[in-house]
Amino acid sequence: MPDRLPETILGAAAAIRRSEVSSAALIEAAIARAEAVDDRLGAFITRFDDEARSAAAQADAELANGRDRGPLHGIPIAIKDILTTREGPTTAQSSAQDPSWGQGRDAEVVARLREAGAIITGKTTLSEYAAGFPDPEKPFPVPRNPWDLERWAGGSSAGSASAVAAGLALGAIGTDTGGSVRIPAGFCGVTGLKTTLGAVSSDGCLPLAWSFDSIGPMARTAADCRAILDAIRSPNPTDPVASSTDLAGLRIGVDRLAGMTAATDDGQPEAFEQALAVFAEAGAEIVECALPRYVEVTAANYVIMLSEGLAYHLPGLRERWHDYGRSTRQLLSGGLAYSGPDYVQAQRVRARSWQETSELFEQVDFHLSPMATVGAPTLRDLLEGDQSLVFGSLHTPYWATVGNPTAAVPIAPTAGGMPLSLQIAGPAGRDAAVLNVAAAFQERTDHHLARPPL
Repeated sequence: MPDRLPETILGAAAAIRRSEVSSAALIEAAIARAEAVDDRLGAFITRFDDEARSAAAQADAELANGRDRGPLHGIPIAIKDILTTREGPTTAQSSAQDPSWGQGRDAEVVARLREAGAIITGKTTLSEYAAGFPDPEKPFPVPRNPWDLERWAGGSSAGSASAVAAGLALGAIGTDTGGSVRIPAGFCGVTGLKTTLGAVSSDGCLPLAWSFDSIGPMARTAADCRAILDAIRSPNPTDPVASSTDLAGLRIGVDRLAGMTAATDDGQPEAFEQALAVFAEAGAEIVECALPRYVEVTAANYVIMLSEGLAYHLPGLRERWHDYGRSTRQLLSGGLAYSGPDYVQAQRVRARSWQETSELFEQVDFHLSPMATVGAPTLRDLLEGDQSLVFGSLHTPYWATVGNPTAAVPIAPTAGGMPLSLQIAGPAGRDAAVLNVAAAFQERTDHHLARPPL
């Protein structure tokens, strides 16, 4: 048995086919790693060790008999505990959640992963209902950042990113409503994709905001995310089949968002410029290209998300107020501050932004911006400090509002050694193309292969 998982999904898949490792051995390595570190890390709410072992044995038997389901065959994948799995209840990390909801059935994305041969290893921690902050007073693990256990892993798909970064799984599934794939991926130093709105079925996923929620892959590399994406979404004939992209000749728009951020960590501007230089040296044309109506579009995200979140949770908040975590009920009840006209106006801004974003991608092929201008804050600062400094330095809500595919890709760390990330956005429906550009960047850098010291 290997003492740790291989670096990547595609590397593990190749090793399986060379008979250098088995799926059973990969699962045992993942279980051993979780046993060793997860009591401190808090990546899993529940693990399916016995079921994973059985599925791995079946995966190995299928390959021995000539049935190859593709690159995910026999690969350990973790699932955010807001999606249903047949092995056990979906908690959404909340004491207010009805454990019978969706019990005994797989979400569509989970069913697709199983059909592709993936081994579901367990359900990962998250911000409660994809909305709140970690709450030590509730009976759930507090997800921590493997680069520094005193720091936040990001939200809301915290455990998924943490599990991949710390080597507890080779890939994971998260959801993204305002940045919930990209923020934890960026803070934990892995790669994550917010898919085009509607590209991946949300059947079997508890909603936060139905008109924003998207499901996407998280893994160490963009190529690995592409392997997961190919399994979980319907085929798109307008998206490229190739798994890498020649950057030469691409027009890439850039907005540093320097005037739109509340705080900037030492080293972030330099790290972003170094990343831009990689694209330029590979032959891409860098074009200064401000995101249209950035303030208005970002504000619309919060108005719509909180209004829709409150609409879903209002009965639960009335009946089980104290079962919700303090930060979750505060956030969701903030939707009461918005009126029906506010919601309609926010949707008007959003509709206009779709048109303007389409026009932007007539000028450039892809667009780059910082995922955040800060590294992960400490849990103490998150829970007790000035949260506006953190959330005012995150730049994910814009692309969630317009719905375009957007990848978070690791770049050089802060001066304090915490991961930083940029965003690569592309035209709607071009999810694979976005990951191909990210893969081309990663072919020329090694930030995505850095391992945390945990």
